Amino acid sequence: MKIIVHDTYSSLRSILREPLQDRAVALQDVLSPLQEAMAMLGGLDVVQFHHIGSGFRTDREDPRYLPALERMHAADVWGQAESRLAAAGERLLSAVPGIKHAETVHVVVMLGDPDDEHLTIRNSGHLGMGGIPGLIHLTMWPTETSLAKIGHAAAHELHHNVRYANVAWNPMTVTVGEQVVAEGLAEAFVRELDGEDAMGPWTRQSAGPEADRAYEKVTAGIDVAGMQNLTAYVHGDATAQRMGQQPVGLPDFAGYAAGLRIVDAHLAASGLTAAQSTALPAREVLTNAGVTTSV
Repeated sequence: MKIIVHDTYSSLRSILREPLQDRAVALQDVLSPLQEAMAMLGGLDVVQFHHIGSGFRTDREDPRYLPALERMHAADVWGQAESRLAAAGERLLSAVPGIKHAETVHVVVMLGDPDDEHLTIRNSGHLGMGGIPGLIHLTMWPTETSLAKIGHAAAHELHHNVRYANVAWNPMTVTVGEQVVAEGLAEAFVRELDGEDAMGPWTRQSAGPEADRAYEKVTAGIDVAGMQNLTAYVHGDATAQRMGQQPVGLPDFAGYAAGLRIVDAHLAASGLTAAQSTALPAREVLTNAGVTTSV
């Protein structure tokens, strides 16, 4: 598996020095590794996807952009991603000999929008997409958390990348169970690779009465199917409402915390690691964790 972390620092520095009216076209070239993936996301234009996904705006000037980009460069964001992805790839391929994976994984790191609270507040400054084999897309605004966690977030996304080279994913039939198991496995994998502190902020609600209530609601909806119905169960009500979907009464990232709880029970019951569990069907993980599913 060849992992290419594209030098978007140099490209973005050039784009942000161009006249405003030329930036969207220039950004299309930088985002070209995403083009094939857009067909799987309804044929979105890559710049439209960039803006929807909390990326920096190409339709207005912002004096914060270049200093933020330089802060990311000073923190070696691209080097962090490359280092942790190399370690993650080695761990995944050695854990399950012969596991399927993309021959080449293109990694694109994008500067985010500091005014997008979904990115800066709810997600502590970083977002990732890695479920399409061969592509990892990371969006970040430099915060204390995102600068420290971006390499680990990349490893989380690589776990998804390898999982979905082995597990069929269909937006019409995918269930809450599959989504929460995938997130729980990816976070448990990060913990295996780099320790508890490497885990993202998404699983922070992992104990206490509120977490128990959220876990019960997520597991009660474990067979709910269709990507348009899953956001509230996985990412919480606020993110669902942002996407025009129905809330179900869950806090931010309830599905991540529930997923980690399910995966921890699976790991204890099976004796497997998260790396060894990468390609397991969600039903097997749920059954090992004592969660009943009919799918």
